[in-house]
Amino acid sequence: MTAPTLAGLEPAPTRVAPRPGSRAARMALPRSIDVLKDIAIEYGVCVRPLAMRRTDLDTGLTEVIDLPCGATREDKCPPCAKKNRRLRQAQIREGWHRDDEPLPGPEPATEAQKSLILFRAHLEFSRDEAVRAAQWDQVTDLDEAIREVEEAIAAEGLRGRVGPPHASDDEDQDDEPGQRRKRSTKRRQDAPELPRRKVERRTVGKTYTAPDGSTYQPSMWLTLTLDSYGPVRPDGTPVNPARYDYRRAAWDAVHFPRLLDRFWQNLRRCEGWNVQYAGCVEPQRRLAPHAHFAIRGTIPRDVLRTVAAATYHQVWWPSVDVQRYTLDRLPVWDEQAAAWVDPDTHVPLTTWTEALDAIDDDPDAEPVHVVRFGAQVDARGVMPGTEDAERTIRYVTKYITKHTGDCHKATTDRQRKHLDRLWQQLQLTPCTDRCANWLLYGVQPKKAHAKLKPGRCKGKVHQRDTLGIGGRRILISRDWSGKTLADHKHDARAWVRALLGVTTDGTQVVDDQGATTERVRHAWELARPDDPDVGPMTHRLMRSISERARWRSELLAAKDRAAQGSSDLSATQHSAQHDGEETQ
Repeated sequence: MTAPTLAGLEPAPTRVAPRPGSRAARMALPRSIDVLKDIAIEYGVCVRPLAMRRTDLDTGLTEVIDLPCGATREDKCPPCAKKNRRLRQAQIREGWHRDDEPLPGPEPATEAQKSLILFRAHLEFSRDEAVRAAQWDQVTDLDEAIREVEEAIAAEGLRGRVGPPHASDDEDQDDEPGQRRKRSTKRRQDAPELPRRKVERRTVGKTYTAPDGSTYQPSMWLTLTLDSYGPVRPDGTPVNPARYDYRRAAWDAVHFPRLLDRFWQNLRRCEGWNVQYAGCVEPQRRLAPHAHFAIRGTIPRDVLRTVAAATYHQVWWPSVDVQRYTLDRLPVWDEQAAAWVDPDTHVPLTTWTEALDAIDDDPDAEPVHVVRFGAQVDARGVMPGTEDAERTIRYVTKYITKHTGDCHKATTDRQRKHLDRLWQQLQLTPCTDRCANWLLYGVQPKKAHAKLKPGRCKGKVHQRDTLGIGGRRILISRDWSGKTLADHKHDARAWVRALLGVTTDGTQVVDDQGATTERVRHAWELARPDDPDVGPMTHRLMRSISERARWRSELLAAKDRAAQGSSDLSATQHSAQHDGEETQ
């Protein structure tokens, strides 16, 4: 007799295996192409390589080589994104706790370089005399001579231009002639004053001395956030969506990069030395951007909070308080007037220049928006060579392989509605002076044309996946490590070659100026997928996986040999030391 089952406590139905040979059984089997891609990701092989055709200029031999795509997001190529993340971590690690200046001063100019600059000065003087005398044929000859001398200056090894090029009558001039608009640099009355010091030419922080005589040089980790737009729940959604300031949140997100630039400018002027930073911009759970930075050296926390509270960015754009047009009723383009006009009266809208002139003529004009930091400023010290430093580097680069909208997935209806409301506001927020959304407020954007579509601007800040963060998410100062990302890539390759004992076959030649340069031996071009010598993607992936597996085995073996060599060396040194002690 079977015992009765209480209502609501029925046993869960057991899963029945599909019938062998059925469609359900076939669909349960893993796909070979998916397994191939998983193995490629496991071995760090690019899953969407670029087929490049390389031609040897000496022998004429042509071969197709797969190069990594170089993607920085995991949704496109996980191996390339992880490689880029490790490279950024190495860049932050190398420049964070430096105790010396990364970029030495430039070398003194040679006599040949000085003579070229002097000759260029003589040509400039002769050209000025020819212009005064209206000798335009000589001006043309002198311009050609100036161009040749500037090419020689660049070939001699001097950086930059010695002077701006001369504009001719045939060249296109600016569409809006006149002087650049200047705004008053006087600080706002509602912002505290900051001390201003002359910035020293140093990037290294302060060194501290302990009572026992040892010295140490800590650095800092800093987090900057935006202001609050209303109370939010733990999941980041507003408590009262009707009172949440989505408009200010959208404007703050669009202009957040300029606010960060102002902060570092104010901090350097306040501290009196060239503060260096490396960080990442990412969204909070409430979808507002915030930034994590690694700072070289130490700065008092009170100074950081004071500078953050006193930093702001004013947006001097036309007013957007009143939206004169909607997406259902938009201005129209007039071909004869070459301007956008009102759909009813056919009166041209205010041009961008006229709108800015009205702001300049109004003595009581206020900026259309002011971006400020929030009260939350998190800063703490980090000692070099500790686990805390490595953990902080991983935290700073935690989300750089993800799209901005993928950092915090919307899993509930409340989070999706919050994202939709912010995105709808971002769609109507002007991003630049050429944004099509200015037509909604009765202003023609700069360089207006007939293809503008309000509410459908192609700027990155208007996309749903960016959350208003349209610029670079990785922010690293110029004097951080003294190297570019390409230099760090070269260092990583050089380390692998040195470990494996591989040498390059690069050939150096001497040019007609006596300079030693690397001879170009190969010519590269992008191969088409339908070219006969380009095989299927799966075949190329399998070859790359096999090559990477052999390379990994050789690298691990080289590491073991290096570790064994170091241990043998230590044992030999220990034995020699022991023999020396016994001899004494």
